[in-house]
Amino acid sequence: MNKVLKRVLKILLIVLGVLFIGVLIGGFYINSALFSFGLKQSRPDSDIVEIQADGFSFLDLNRNGSLEAYEDSRLSIADRAEDLLTRLSLEEKVNLLKGSGLKSMVSMEDPDLLIPGAAGTIEPILRLGIPRVYLADGPAGLRITPVRAESDKTYYATAFPIATLLASTWNVDLVQNVGRAMGNEALEYGVDVLLAPGANIQRNPLCGRNFEYYSEDPLLSGYMGAAMVNGIESNGVGTSVKHFVANNQETSRYSNDVMITERALREIYLKGFEIIVKESQPWTVMSSYNKVNGTYTSQSRKLLTDILRDEWGFEGLVVTDWFGGSDAVAQIQAGNDLLEPGTRKQWKALKEASEEGTLSEADINTSARRILKLILGSKKMDNYEFSNAPDLKKHARITRESASEGMVLLKNEQVLPLRGSEKIALFGVSSFEFIAGGTGSGDVNEAYTVSLQEGLINAGFSIDPNTSAAFETHRKNNADAFIKPEGFEAMTNPYTPPQFIPSTELLKQAAGEADVAIVTLGRNSGEGEDRVEKDDFLLTDTEKDLIQAVSETFHKAGKKCLVVMNLGGVIETASWKTLPDAILLAWQGGQEGGNAVADILSGKVNPSGKLPMTFPVHLADHASSANFPMDGEPISFTDALFGVEEKAESEKIPNKDFTKYEEGIYVGYRHFDKADLAVSYPFGYGLSYTRFQMGAMEVTTNDTILDIGITVKNTGGIPGKEVIQVYSSKPDTGVDRPRRELRAFGKTPLLQPGDSTRIQLRVPVSELSYWSEEKSDWALEAGTYILEVGTSSRDLELSLPVEVGMAQVAH
Repeated sequence: MNKVLKRVLKILLIVLGVLFIGVLIGGFYINSALFSFGLKQSRPDSDIVEIQADGFSFLDLNRNGSLEAYEDSRLSIADRAEDLLTRLSLEEKVNLLKGSGLKSMVSMEDPDLLIPGAAGTIEPILRLGIPRVYLADGPAGLRITPVRAESDKTYYATAFPIATLLASTWNVDLVQNVGRAMGNEALEYGVDVLLAPGANIQRNPLCGRNFEYYSEDPLLSGYMGAAMVNGIESNGVGTSVKHFVANNQETSRYSNDVMITERALREIYLKGFEIIVKESQPWTVMSSYNKVNGTYTSQSRKLLTDILRDEWGFEGLVVTDWFGGSDAVAQIQAGNDLLEPGTRKQWKALKEASEEGTLSEADINTSARRILKLILGSKKMDNYEFSNAPDLKKHARITRESASEGMVLLKNEQVLPLRGSEKIALFGVSSFEFIAGGTGSGDVNEAYTVSLQEGLINAGFSIDPNTSAAFETHRKNNADAFIKPEGFEAMTNPYTPPQFIPSTELLKQAAGEADVAIVTLGRNSGEGEDRVEKDDFLLTDTEKDLIQAVSETFHKAGKKCLVVMNLGGVIETASWKTLPDAILLAWQGGQEGGNAVADILSGKVNPSGKLPMTFPVHLADHASSANFPMDGEPISFTDALFGVEEKAESEKIPNKDFTKYEEGIYVGYRHFDKADLAVSYPFGYGLSYTRFQMGAMEVTTNDTILDIGITVKNTGGIPGKEVIQVYSSKPDTGVDRPRRELRAFGKTPLLQPGDSTRIQLRVPVSELSYWSEEKSDWALEAGTYILEVGTSSRDLELSLPVEVGMAQVAH
């Protein structure tokens, strides 16, 4: 028996020893592959000081006591970058082309890292005094680690409204103001580039990251994105417009091949990025994970050089999405300048290729030059002393104001606005657990989130204590399910607390004692996984029963029932929208969401949001649903770290390994209007508490511009804002084209009852062009176009024919 026991113990020790050695080897591999690699640099002994030369003060970056061209802020950044480039060895140039790994992102303790939680960095050049540059998420506000081991201070950032809500404002000035606040927080926390905005098209409602994106329409996406870029970059902080291009699903995102026509690519998926580049010239563009027609976007010279730079005039640098692409050398050759977050594999490949000459020094110089220009243009080079103390209270006010303007009133049968003295019975978990924003890199580490219950109390409403007490009991009884996962865990373990089902007795009691009921529907999604139809796009059986039971019980008592939708994306509404008396699409309004909803419900703010996408009757009504992954399969993060093995053609799975964009240009309302399909709510739709009247439309034309003027009058009794939408159509077209397409939009200022304003909009004639597959160029049909003006794609009050005479224009 002793021999057997000794043998077993010996085997166990051997196994434990092997496991221990394996852990050591694995830890060493991970550390060397993802954390410790690249050019070894020594920190100079002396500090950088400010000195003078011929009366000019400058930072002596290389500590040699004399003024070098790259140190001279009087010179152009291009000239300074050229001088700096000549001072770098080939190895130093190559070292610039990749980030320094995951240290910053995972908040590793490192004295050289100033900003824990920043997604990535650009390597410093210590001997020349060139600082490390920080890149951080994200599209709804800065994402960094809010607490640090060495500090009692907190580093929370503001959770601003999601991009979809901001697009629902149709207000470029408002979005630019939000961008200014976002950029200020990045500046004051020492971040140099904010990885935002997201400009992908909402091709299908099930995309998990739709909340990061603006619209199903490229023109609306483009101008919203440009406003955000201009706002952020007004602080001297860069942006990274993402994900370039056709990154419209999370499923198999690291290898999915988008199979698409050139026309659809140009007119729908590239167009928004084109507008952003031309209207704002962002510091960086982020290439996407996916392939387009067989080539990774980060390795496509056609996309990154021929189109982005040569056609559109983009002047900044291109950065990969994190671990994106498969061939570091091909990425640099294509025009993808910076590889993030950087790995040992990439460093080794670039270094070997540069030494062997398979990666030319000319290509290395091109990318290094772009990176140096960004560094020289950053606040780091001005020796800016960031405060770590942005004005979070001011930014919370901006969040609240922008959130209320982007909320969309979908239905209102003489119930809103409320008087302000009502007692409200709340139903639905999200009434008490309001969702500020989506998950993943689009999430923000904010200090608080105002729930709907808190917002209503802050606005002076009283809350029915019985329903609130019942929910608190429910939360206590399910305490583990109400623990919110944070960070990476939130991407792999979505927060879905169990729904609260009120008893019949509680419903009757609430209907007897409260004046109105609110049922809140909540949905969340994010990076790493697409949504599904059952119990996500469609309501759960519990949610359907809840809306019906609350509506019927309150209606029997002569009371009203409202539904508030706290969502990041589209859900089905057609089957139940007749039940409640009002429906408010609140989206995810950031940390002040509950207060913003209360502002709308109380009438403090008149709703003026309009849908930036279509709400269909059925998911299958979207043409893209025929070619979209429907099972919500989570991504494998090991695919990012170790790559995806290329499959044989016969083994590839549709909508995972490849996705055919067979709907072409017919995305969103372009499809629904062309196919004459009924929708639940059309693109551009949204109600107000007041009424507006449009005066006659006037159009003046020349060879290049259509100038459009419309007078808008508030004919109701409440101050409000209205959105004017201009569409074009060509009834006698000889080309397969949408029935109508958005060409311009504008929003009125706040109009008092009886007041009017004149909206002036411009449509370049070139924007009436279509992409000719035959000519591989933009082409313009001569003849009569109809300009239609209204408040949604299906509510067009005014129309006017215009003659366009040119056969073709340069685009």
